[in-house]
Order: sequence, then structure tokens, then C-alpha cells
Amino acid sequence: MDANVGNRDSRHQSPLQAASLKAFMLKNSSRSSLNLYDHLTRLLIKVMDEHPDDVVDVFEEMSHDVKQGLFEGVQSSLQDLPQTSAAELLAEQQRSLFSQPEEVDQEDEMVETTLPNVNEIGFYLEQAGVGLGREEMQRIFLALKHLVELQALQRCRLWGKILGTESNYIVAEAEYAEGDMEHEQSAEEALEEEEEREAEIQESEAKEMDPLPRSVYKPPPMVPKEAIGTGANKFVYYVCKEPGLPWVKLPSVSPAQINVARQICKFFTGRLDTPVVSYPPFSGNEANYLRAQIARISAGTQVSPQGFYQAGEEEGDEEDEASRDSYEVNPDFEGIPVGEMAESLSSWVHHVQHILQQGRCTWVNLAVKPGEDSTEEAEADEKEEEPDEPEPEVGPPLLTPLSQDADILNSPPWSSKLSSTLTSQHAIAVLRSNLWPGAYAYACGKKFENIYVGWGLKYVGEGYSPPVPPLPQAEYSSGPEITEALDPSLEDEQAMKEALEEQQAAQEEMEEEEEEEEEDD
Repeated sequence: MDANVGNRDSRHQSPLQAASLKAFMLKNSSRSSLNLYDHLTRLLIKVMDEHPDDVVDVFEEMSHDVKQGLFEGVQSSLQDLPQTSAAELLAEQQRSLFSQPEEVDQEDEMVETTLPNVNEIGFYLEQAGVGLGREEMQRIFLALKHLVELQALQRCRLWGKILGTESNYIVAEAEYAEGDMEHEQSAEEALEEEEEREAEIQESEAKEMDPLPRSVYKPPPMVPKEAIGTGANKFVYYVCKEPGLPWVKLPSVSPAQINVARQICKFFTGRLDTPVVSYPPFSGNEANYLRAQIARISAGTQVSPQGFYQAGEEEGDEEDEASRDSYEVNPDFEGIPVGEMAESLSSWVHHVQHILQQGRCTWVNLAVKPGEDSTEEAEADEKEEEPDEPEPEVGPPLLTPLSQDADILNSPPWSSKLSSTLTSQHAIAVLRSNLWPGAYAYACGKKFENIYVGWGLKYVGEGYSPPVPPLPQAEYSSGPEITEALDPSLEDEQAMKEALEEQQAAQEEMEEEEEEEEEDD
């Protein structure tokens, strides 16, 4: 009896003991800051919600999941370092454009006219509805100023901006200095000598090896590149992706690159070292392709008011082909009324030489090898002179009016207008090229400027059709000596053999008869 009472008392604890047990279970852990009471409560709620099979077997795993779930939403008190954006990096590089050098002569800076007033040009372009915006024009102006100071250029202007799929090109046009021209020419001559030396080494190595069949194909003669400072290479061009980034000098252009650029249609990527994969194959990378397109756009869209430039003075009466692109500013030019320039294309002229089909601005006779005198050779042997001498190709002369430009697909090549018809007394004349979309020009009194902002592609009509590859050449020359014939049968061979024997016997008899007649005589 007393034993049963003791067992019953041990099963029923007093409220004081239960409170002390609960207080023990509510005690937080020094490692995880959790307590057993709250953990068991969450665990039992999880068991009642999910009703898993074999709870006793997965009880420990569920307890671990409950503990892990408490730390998933907890964020670390440590903050990540802010990542520098591309705009911040560009602003850091452009900071140097706004820094003033310590030693600057203000009088020399005011007198110096190497760089035109880009801010004024941006104002007029804004009236015309084109341009790059005030903020970007100001940054480009400072970048051009930095380029002039770095390269010691005699003249520099903003040519325009060519858009690309990844990044764009800001193009600056500058004139060659005398020292730069000599250095550039010497560098190109050294490169040509190195290429010739490599070709000679390859030929000598080929002779030492087993001789291989030689091809009888003779490539057409290569059109020589125009000299530095003349024709398509009259100016030097620098490009950069953004104002403040380094300027890169583009190489000179060759006639082969211009001719291939006329046949292909490719967007620019914004990376100068990108190879140009096309048909016909282009010899060079995107820097060469960009230079070829700049030459083509300049030749077709660089215009000026009629009378602003005049032909340069030449020594002698004979016209020199190398000086055809010489012109100078007319000091007596008084300007053309804006309304007349907006209505008549005859008020505008081209002041950049036209690029011929040969890929040069001045035609060169490929039949005469360089270093040979054509007159002496003609006098020495007139008989060897080719009857079909190539006719020299002549393009339109310099300062030709725009009214003589050919139409494109029954559309005018140019469109002209006034910048504003409401305030025509303050308007400017605006000219837009339909052949090269993105090329614009404006004129106001004695001031004018050209700019190009576009993709660097020419208008070709409804769609671009790539050229078709040429037909494959014949592997061998056809003739009866190499024509395949059917093998004769056995009967044909025997008949042919008998005919040959009869013919030989008859010939021997005739020879014997002739010998007998000679002996009788």
C-alpha cells in the first residue's frame, strides 16, 4: 500500500519542480543562442504539419533541418564592398581632361588656332538637328585639345563618330607634319623591304626542297599605295572609344583595301584588332577597314560653300597629278545667302578628291614598271609596245558643284533645307547626304563644317547582295593529245596491225623500185 503511494508520487511532480524544469529548458545555449524548449516546440509543430512516416527514424534529421532553417534568413552584419561601375571608371579617366596644366601661357592659348571651336560647331549642329549633344561635344573638345598637345599637330578637327555593335569610334582628322610624313614613309618602306626579304627567304627555301609543280597563274599587278600626305592618304586619323581614353592612330589606306571595302557590307564592332571576315577577302583588320570607309566617306561627303576655297597656285603651266588636291582659302570670299544655299546644290562644292575605280585619287599606269622611263622604252623598241594601252582614268575635278552628282536609284544624292522656317533670318543652311546616311554639313555666312555620325555604311538600295564567287578555273587545257578515248577491241587491234604491215611493205617496195631505177640510170 505504501509502495504504490510512493510510485504515484514519483510520477506526479510538484509545480515547483515543473517550473524549474521549464526554466532549465528555456536556458539559451552559449554556442547557438537557442534553447531546448523553443526547439522542441518547433520540432513538434513540424512533425504535426508534415506527418512523416517512421517519425522516430527521421526525428534527428528533422531536428537538424529545424536548426538549419533558423539561420537561412539571417544576414551577415558585414557589408560587401561597393563595386565600381563602368561609368565611374570612365569618369575617373575623364578627370584628367578637366585638369588645367600648371604652366600655361594664356596669351599663346588665345592666339593658337590649331583646334577649331568645337563648342561653336556643336551649337550650329544643334540648330541643324544633328550632332552629339552639348555635354559630349565639350568632352570631345577637351579630348581633341589633349590630342593636339600630345602629338603636336598643326591642324585637327572632329571628323565624326562611327557607331559599332560593341562600342563606338570618335574620329579626329589631322594633317601630317613634315617630320611625321618622313617618319611614316620610312616606316612603310622598311615594312615593304621586310616583306620582300621574307618572300626571298621563302623562295630560297622552296628551291632547296623538292621542286613542286609551279602554277602558271599570274596575279594582276598590285596598285601602289598613294604617298603620305596626298590623295586618300592626305590626312591622318585618330580614333578613341570615349573622350578621355587613349587615341589610336589609324594606318594609311591602300587601293586594294578601298576596292574590297566597296564590295562588302559589314558593321563595326568597336575593336580595332578584330579580323574582317568577308568575301572578297579583306587584307587587314577592322582598323584598316575603318580607315578605308573614312576615306570613302570623306571623298563623297566633304563639301564647302562655292568660292570658299580656290585652286592652289602651281608652278608652271602643266598640271601635276600629285597637286590636283591642292586648294587654299579664298580671302575674298564674302559668303553666300543662306536661302540660296538651302535651295541650290550649285552653291556647294566638293573639296576632297574623288576616288577612282583604281582605288586611288590619281591614276597610275600599271603597264609601266616603277623606275623605268616610258618614253625611252618606247623609243628603244616601238614594236614591243602593246597595242591596247590602258586609257588613263580621270575623275571629276576638284571643287565640282554638287549639282553634277549622279542620282542614286532615281533619288537625289543630297537633301538641303533651312534649319528653321519660323525664324529664317537666324536660320542656317543644312545639307544631308542620301548616299552616306549620317553625313551632314551646315553653312552660315563664312562659317561651315562637315560631320558624320552613322554606321559607316553606304546606301545600296533595297538590300545588299554579296558578290558571287568566280567560276572555278579549268584544271588542264583540253586537246586531242590528252582527250580520253575508248580502248579498241581485239579484232580492231589485229586489223590495225595488218594495215600497218601492208603499209610498211608497200613503202619498202616503193623504195626498192626507186633504188633499181637509180642503178639503171
